[in-house]
Amino acid sequence: MKILNLYAGIGGNRASWQGHSVTAVENDLAIAQVYSKLYPEDRVIVGDAHDYLLNNYQDFDFIWSSPPCQSHGQYRYNVGVRAKGYKALYPDMTLYQEIIFLTYYFAGKWVVENVKPYYTPLIKPSVQLGRHLVWANFTIPQVDFAASDIRSKNKISDYKDGEAVAGSRIKNKRQVLRNMVDPEMGAHIIRHV
Repeated sequence: MKILNLYAGIGGNRASWQGHSVTAVENDLAIAQVYSKLYPEDRVIVGDAHDYLLNNYQDFDFIWSSPPCQSHGQYRYNVGVRAKGYKALYPDMTLYQEIIFLTYYFAGKWVVENVKPYYTPLIKPSVQLGRHLVWANFTIPQVDFAASDIRSKNKISDYKDGEAVAGSRIKNKRQVLRNMVDPEMGAHIIRHV
């Protein structure tokens, strides 16, 4: 199967996708270099995932998109804005643009994943898996993933892929590791494509 992995990060969701042809798109060169080191068989594109989707969607059998979640997340809203006084942000509507686009234009299977937002989602998700909402055009069985211990990890070495990130030029290593989708969730979803 030809898979497009958008907003790939260092590939947490991709860890169990053996036997597939994967193209990953990541806009940060340092992050893309770590992804390439972890998954040397994948084709890695350094660029804008949103634009890449629009211009190349028809070349794939399955598309996974994980648009940036910071402007939607409960943590930034509750802890950052309400408790610490961070500047309020407009929610990045890339999430909903891609759900609508894939629904009407893509003939293959697709998933758009994001954290549970601080507001009622504008489009009803297909399923909630742990702290993530998933929109998809196929059935993904509900599974209760263990509560994430991501907030308690304070050192890079506390993370599974911390060693790969430690020697990189990534500016905010801990944030990149915290943004990773649980590999078990990626495996669970790919089994049902």
